[in-house]
Amino acid sequence: MLTGKQRSYLKSLANTMDPIFQVGKYGITDNFIKQVDDALEKRELLKIKVLNNSLLDAKEVASELAEKVNAEFVQSIGNKFVLYRESKKNKKIILP
Repeated sequence: MLTGKQRSYLKSLANTMDPIFQVGKYGITDNFIKQVDDALEKRELLKIKVLNNSLLDAKEVASELAEKVNAEFVQSIGNKFVLYRESKKNKKIILP
């Protein structure tokens, strides 16, 4: 569980990031979950965009995906959301 200070720090890091994944009309597939899981292990912090042709809400997708990859939901703004999970091998982000 993230504290408010940690969440604010992660938001500031994510502010300059571009989304590296997009959720489309097919939603969350097993392959998508695997890719997000691998990317979280490498990067720890991800920004993901939900496309307009998707019938899903960004907060719904974020909470479902966070649960499946065992990550923390950081924030959701518009159709983008941010997830964080501490890496076991490639720890880069040191939380305050």
